[in-house]
Order: sequence, then C-alpha cells, then structure tokens
Amino acid sequence: MITTPRGTRVDTETVRRAAEQFMDGRMPLARRMDAYYDGRSAVTFRRKPYGAPNNRLAHPFARYIVTMAAGYLLGSPVRYYDGGQDGQAVGLSALVDAYRAANADAVDNELAEQASLYGVGVELLYLDERARVRMAALDPGSAFVVYDDSAEHRPVMGVQLRRADRLGYGYGGGYQATVRTASEEFEMVGPSIEELRRAGEGRPHYFAGVPIVEYWNNAREKGDVEPVVSLIDAYDALQSDRINDKQQFAESLLVFTGVTGFAPSDEAGDTRSIGRRLREDQAIALPDRDARVEWLTKRLNEADSQVLADSVRKDLHRLAMVPDMSDESFAGNVSGVAMKYKLMGLEQLTRVKERWFREGLRQRMRLAAGVLALEGGPGFDPERAQIEFGRSLPVNLAEEAAALASLRGLVPDEMLLGQVSFVDNARASRRAR
Repeated sequence: MITTPRGTRVDTETVRRAAEQFMDGRMPLARRMDAYYDGRSAVTFRRKPYGAPNNRLAHPFARYIVTMAAGYLLGSPVRYYDGGQDGQAVGLSALVDAYRAANADAVDNELAEQASLYGVGVELLYLDERARVRMAALDPGSAFVVYDDSAEHRPVMGVQLRRADRLGYGYGGGYQATVRTASEEFEMVGPSIEELRRAGEGRPHYFAGVPIVEYWNNAREKGDVEPVVSLIDAYDALQSDRINDKQQFAESLLVFTGVTGFAPSDEAGDTRSIGRRLREDQAIALPDRDARVEWLTKRLNEADSQVLADSVRKDLHRLAMVPDMSDESFAGNVSGVAMKYKLMGLEQLTRVKERWFREGLRQRMRLAAGVLALEGGPGFDPERAQIEFGRSLPVNLAEEAAALASLRGLVPDEMLLGQVSFVDNARASRRAR
C-alpha cells in the first residue's frame, strides 16, 4: 500500500513521491509476474557452455494457478441483493442494469485474475460520451491508488503512470501521469519522475470519490504465484536438465581403444577415417585383438528424477493451495464431501479473496450509485446491499436432491431453495411459484 500523511494536499511533490514508491515496489514485481505468466521463467535465460545441450522448458504454472484461483472465485457472476430493506430494490435494480450495460462481469473476471497474479487488481470508473457509467481494468504495473495513513486508509488519489515517446510538451520522451483525486483529474508530464510537472487545467469527473479502485488479493497485497516462484524455477530446471541428459545420451561419444586415426590402407587404397567408415559401411575392422570400441555415456537414473519432479510439483500445488486437477485422486466418482476435502485449501484461499474483493466491489458501488443519483435515479444505500459469490464446481445433482429431500419439512423451503446449486435467487424463485 502506498500511503501519504493524512491531510496532505495533492500537489506535484506528492505525486512524485508516490510514483517513486510505485516504481521501486509494485512495478518491477508486476513485470516479473508478467514474465512467469507468459512462460518466461528463470530457466529461459539460462546459459550453458558452448556445445552443451541447453533445453529451456518453461512450464506455465503461473497461468494455471491464476486461471484456477480466479475461476473458482467467480465461478458464476457476482450477485447483488437488497437485503430485504424497504426502498432498496428499485435503486439496486437500476445499478445492476448499469453494470450489465457496462459488461461488469467481464471486468470482474479480469480484476480477479489481476489480483491473483499481481496481488492487486486496478479498476477505472469513467463516464462515456452519453454520461453512462463504464469501467475498465487497468494494468497494475502502471496504475495505483494512494491512501492516507489513517486507520481507515481513505483513498487520496489514483495515478496512471506511463512512458511517453513523444509527449508534445517539449520532451522527446519521458513520463506521463494521469492523476485523479476525489473531485478532478489532471495530467502531469516530465522527462523523468523527479521532473514531473502539471500540464493544463484539471477536469471534473463527477464521481463522489477517487474513481480508481483497487481489489486486493489479501491483506499483504500478495499474489498467488509469488510464494511459489522458486518452486516453478526448480521444476523448470529439473525437467530441462532431464531433456539435456537425454540429448547427451543420444549424442554419446564412441571411444576407440588401441585404434589410430586411420586404418591401414587396403588393396584398393581406402584411407577413409574411422568415423567415416563407421557411418558409411555400418561396420569397422579393428586392427588387433586388444582394440575395442565402446560408448562413453552418462548413466541416467530416471526413477530418482521422476520422484524429485513429482515431489516439487506436489509442493508447488500444495503451497499455492491450487490443486492439480489432473491428479488421479480427482476421479469422476468421488462424493461431494470428498471433493470438498480435496478443495479445502483452495476454499480457504478463496474465502480470503472474497473478503477483499467484496470491499472493492462495494467501493465501485458507492461511486456508481453516486453518479446515478446525480442523474435523478432512485435512491440507494450501497452499504446495505448484499454481495454474493458463486463457486465453479461439478455438481452431483442426484446426491444433492437426496440430501435436500431428507430435510424437507424440517427446514424452511426458501432456505432449501438457497442450497440448490442451479438456483441463483431463492426468494425470487419462491415468489415465481
């Protein structure tokens, strides 16, 4: 978290200090995580002596972890409920319609993947040419929010920082920053971070707060990939070296003992080298009984290598808390309870994600509801709305139906409907009956 003392005025020096903190901290980490997600791990930069095999196998574990973690968090689109409060339904319905028009579900998924990979997702809220609320995910490697150092950590400003080849302000290159406070947005440019200066007047953005929202993955802003980077590197190196060993085995040297470089000339005057004779004739005559030919090879122990590879891979999945779904233990005939035990680590990880992602969604709701109110929309209190997440899991409907049938008459029908996997809104479903 980038902070500034409470009550600090947003000026040139404040933006410069925040940008320096960002470039020293989150920006290089984001670029590193980008490399692992794209399959450019440490092994891809490995060098070997000239002539030695140098296979570089980069396994996209980062992509797998991010896809699984984000998909499990947002297995179904986020649902919003009025909580049964009077006067909330109409306002919430208008907000959900605005979200649907802005394709918020797709943005949510992108933000969840960002939070899993970088430790934080960054979103920009803006108004389009028809003054409709829109949202977009920003690159966490170039955008950030600055908070005050109070206990509540209120947002002070959001910054988009980018390199500019031609800024149009007398520089041939440098940096450009778009700064958004709770009331306005303005541009800053400069040949370096230390020389950023304000360019032009500010513009109002009509949101009742800083329109850049961060979605944290956890309290430490740590991604799901960062803790297991060393294990990814170890697995890549191990598998790459196994291929190198195989290649060296296939390219083993022939050792000739008691044989000179050329065999004695025969009657036809054949003076070909030993290597050429062996390639062309597929046979060779040794000059005397003490001469011999044998392969110089490296003895491979595939069993030990496989045990080590399996151990590293299991540690990787266990510490990332994202299970290997190709494992034989995830058979199609396991019960729902057994499946939940296997996914317990991922479930606990996702519950932490939920808490922090919900905070971002509520801040988005506050900003969007404020704009809708300015446009004359129905009143709505974002603090009283309920935000619910769904899971992406295979469901055994027969087992689910049997369990619910056994509870019929003991538990209210609405509560039972809420436990049905394919029912999104139990209250609405009951009214429809």
